[in-house]
Amino acid sequence: MSILILYLPSGTPASATEYSYTLTADGHTATRHASAAAALLPDPGRTGEVVAVVPVRALSWQRVTLPQGADSSPARLRSVLEGLLEEQLLDDPAQLHFALEPGAEAGTPIWVAVCDRVWLRDCLHALEAAGRTVSRIVPEFAPGEAGTHSERELYALGVPEDAQLVLTAQGPDLAVTVLPLSAATLALATQSQAQAQADADGDHPLRVRADPAVAGMTEQLLHRPVELSTTSQRSLTAARGDWNLAQLEFSSTGRTRALRSVSSAVNSFLRAPQWRAARWALGIAVLAQIVGLNVWAMKERQSLAAKENGIRSTLQQTFPNVKVVVDAPVQMEREVAQLRQIAGSVSLRDLEPQLAAAGAALPPGRVPSQVEYAESELHLTGVTLTNEELDSANQRLRTDGFFARQQNGQVWIRAAEGNKP
Repeated sequence: MSILILYLPSGTPASATEYSYTLTADGHTATRHASAAAALLPDPGRTGEVVAVVPVRALSWQRVTLPQGADSSPARLRSVLEGLLEEQLLDDPAQLHFALEPGAEAGTPIWVAVCDRVWLRDCLHALEAAGRTVSRIVPEFAPGEAGTHSERELYALGVPEDAQLVLTAQGPDLAVTVLPLSAATLALATQSQAQAQADADGDHPLRVRADPAVAGMTEQLLHRPVELSTTSQRSLTAARGDWNLAQLEFSSTGRTRALRSVSSAVNSFLRAPQWRAARWALGIAVLAQIVGLNVWAMKERQSLAAKENGIRSTLQQTFPNVKVVVDAPVQMEREVAQLRQIAGSVSLRDLEPQLAAAGAALPPGRVPSQVEYAESELHLTGVTLTNEELDSANQRLRTDGFFARQQNGQVWIRAAEGNKP
């Protein structure tokens, strides 16, 4: 399994921001290391892992003792940490991210790593957008960690214009210390570290390591050779540690991993060169569907317009006196009814046929107390039918082209839809 280890930038990431990366197959030896923008970072593969390393200057370390039940939920844990660290932090605790040391237990002193919450989120989102979803976040240095067990170490990092001295592996109760690199701080650090080493066992010499950019400067200040330490080497060591800062809102739960996996797959499809042909094919297919739907809709509109024009034309040809067509079927029905009245013929919409049909369909002995005729419908008041009686009446009415229903305590009879005029 390949592991891609990324050294996070100190500032807010942008599209052109380069990440120092190390690609390894066993976690100990780098197969490749360089710097590249997020979109150009190597892919560790489907079974690979992406590990982010937080620079030493981006972290601060706090010592706290958690009360019982503080870790019952992420929200409660964060609330407890904000309360415990409020007096020790310069920034607003709500703007910071907290992570507990591995194996932390309530009631015992533990280390809490603290960093800028927005900065970390921006870094992770930038990598996710490039298809490099981070599964683990580790500190460059952590309290109590050492390259070889109990050896105390000094690291000179950075560039000559902004060099730092890092004191690490000082013991489980001492934090990682970052100081400006100078003759005074270097002398003080080597003296205190050497004394602490002698008090401990006296067998291990103090190890001083330096970035290649400040190795010469460190040797001049220290008057002794130093070991070279590259970002790639420190990243490999950090990735082998037990720390994982992906906690609270950055924790890799099953749901989070699934969402990130989906997001990574989508980003890979949208950006990866090997999917370019598929993207073109999908785009052409979507475009063809859109064009096809528009053509079909246009044909349907034309067909509907042609039918409406045909009905309108038939109405005006049959009844030239109709000058303005609003609703052709309704207007045609009215014109036909008027012609029947003029000719003296009876329509199913007239009162007489409806009264005759009602008299034949109603059960014997059911006489309405009031009869109304409005809008071509017969309304009978004082007659109430059961469902069976209504069904029986409708069976008889249908043979004559009528239909009955009960509404507002009345029986309404009208011509059936297909037999109106």
